[in-house]
Amino acid sequence: MQRLYKFLGVGLVSSLLLAGPSYAQMQQSADAEDEPYQSVTTFGVTTNTNSGLLGGFAFRQSKRLAETFLGRPQYRYFAVEVVNVKHPKEVQQAVNFTGSRFTYGKENYLFVVRPQYGREISLFERSADEGISINAIFAVGPSLGIVKPYYVTISESGNRTRTVPASSLYGTGGQPGTGALPTGSGGLFRGFGESKFTAGANVKAAVNFELSAFRNNTTGIEIGFLAELFPKPISIMAGADKRAFFSSGYATLFFGSKK
Repeated sequence: MQRLYKFLGVGLVSSLLLAGPSYAQMQQSADAEDEPYQSVTTFGVTTNTNSGLLGGFAFRQSKRLAETFLGRPQYRYFAVEVVNVKHPKEVQQAVNFTGSRFTYGKENYLFVVRPQYGREISLFERSADEGISINAIFAVGPSLGIVKPYYVTISESGNRTRTVPASSLYGTGGQPGTGALPTGSGGLFRGFGESKFTAGANVKAAVNFELSAFRNNTTGIEIGFLAELFPKPISIMAGADKRAFFSSGYATLFFGSKK
């Protein structure tokens, strides 16, 4: 995790330092026939330091504004992210005699829906369909949290199995008790009707690298940092610290269209 933070930090700082002179050179060499795009709509998949390889999904849309920011083009930025937030102590393990997997000590899932609004500032614009454009993004918004119980399948005497909330098994230290033997996860969608809801706020800063093979298509990556705060601590792992504040480095691979 520390390596990923360092990678994201170096990429963010390097991009900001290099974007200034590159932007000036591009402005001088831009073809008069090139017209800047007015809107960009993209979809993407995201990963972050609080998730696995696939952290969630994202939708984003940028629309060019008439006003500039310090002489540079700016866009109205709107995005919606749906992510699964994990605790750093989560480790998925396999059950030896079944081959199924579940996470020891996990009590709840935390799913977060993040609508975000902000500004996207153009730091470097490519010429026509060639090169890479670089934009800086600053956005804030609410964090709509869904705390869903984590279910596990247990084996009882007589080879009977049933699915129960994992929190009912954990004793001191967040370890499974001796009265039942967990044999696997109870499924992602089990227990949604028992979910609890919470609302907080988030803020993010990022750099967007955009590459287009054709003028009306776009693909690229957004790299940045995000922080969010909820009104009360949320329990994800039994026996571990509850958290109300979460921070993460993230990367989103996106594709879409512009016009």
